[in-house]
Amino acid sequence: MTWGYGGRRLVAIAASAPGMPGQSRLQPRPDANGHAGAESAGRGRAGPQGRPLGESHGLLRAEARIDLDAVRTSTAELVRRAGGAEVMAVVKADGYGHGMLPCARAALDAGATWLGTSALEEGLALRAAGIDVPILSWLAAPGEPLATGVAAGIDLSASAGWMLDELAAAAREAGRPARVHLKADTGLHRAGALPDDWPGLVAAALRLQAAGEIEVVGLWSHFAWADAPGHPTIARQVQLFAEAVETAERAGARPQVRHLANSAATLTLPAARFDVVRPGISVYGLSPGPEVGGAGELGLMPAMTFRARVALAKRVPGGSGVSYGHRYVTAADTTLALVPVGYADGVPRNAGNKAETLLGGRRRRIAGTVCMDQFVLDVGADRVAAGDEVVLFGPGTAGEPTAQEWADELGTISYEIVSRIGTRVPRTYVGQAA
Repeated sequence: MTWGYGGRRLVAIAASAPGMPGQSRLQPRPDANGHAGAESAGRGRAGPQGRPLGESHGLLRAEARIDLDAVRTSTAELVRRAGGAEVMAVVKADGYGHGMLPCARAALDAGATWLGTSALEEGLALRAAGIDVPILSWLAAPGEPLATGVAAGIDLSASAGWMLDELAAAAREAGRPARVHLKADTGLHRAGALPDDWPGLVAAALRLQAAGEIEVVGLWSHFAWADAPGHPTIARQVQLFAEAVETAERAGARPQVRHLANSAATLTLPAARFDVVRPGISVYGLSPGPEVGGAGELGLMPAMTFRARVALAKRVPGGSGVSYGHRYVTAADTTLALVPVGYADGVPRNAGNKAETLLGGRRRRIAGTVCMDQFVLDVGADRVAAGDEVVLFGPGTAGEPTAQEWADELGTISYEIVSRIGTRVPRTYVGQAA
């Protein structure tokens, strides 16, 4: 096993991990621009090594264990369901908290042919790591260094005239046309040009294309309610997108790709596939929502297991208030187990007295307030010792809660549960793709 550090995050690459890692070696992981060890972080090749982590620190207090074979399995299922459409694996937000570079490579190995990111710097990190497939980065504010993206061959999105102007200036600076995807707002009402503004955006883009400054390579939009199959907005958005494509093509646009489908639409809506589909959360084995179906029935395999080690176990009398505010009080003499992760590590503060974990083969609900660095479990009379493993969530195959269960209990979505896991939690990678 090797360990890398990227910014503030330790990352481990392992061929297998039967238990929590012990003997590990430090190695550089790429920074935000993909430098210093990007290849080893993605593939598990040896990099510069320091002293063994296990020798100086003992076992890790926590980890997010990422099964890259699960990423491959889920991506392969998405490729199958996409029919003839290409698959753009969305790896934004550090691969939804799973690690952008290792997961991007695993998805490409499984048949994805595009990668999608929100921020330009994410796309640049992929390029710096040697990934040369088509990449779309779609969210920017005025004044960003778009020329670096144009020079790197990253496709960029435009929803308004100011972005087209900045892309044209970036193309002149880079000495090559900018590859542009025009976004239509078909009902989500975030980015994208509204139907009344769409013809003007297309016309402006085609003028810049005629001047050799941009190339309109894509037309796209995004769903609002695809995770609720049958919702009336879905058919309306498909219709509006088809009309937007027709308007653009009638004006002279000849896009290479048209794309609308997210994870939910890729799994449930063949009419939305067009040329490319853009699955995000389902690349990592999670269902886009309960109404779409469970991960298993969709052919997906959750990739992340978040687990920690008990830091302290002690007996306390009945009537003892636990954690800040004493929002939990022991009903009788009991054993409390201290788990050394908290809201700074991505455990939601409102998980107290709600979310369950797995410890000693039994589900245990978090007792009292989640603190910045720790929370407490009431284990009753069960024998628990410092060093015992606590699984916060995982695929559910060993009785542990799933990210979806945490989301349901906390009134959120699984996307937030996995993507919020903090930088103090090392990511360890297992599976053939590691």
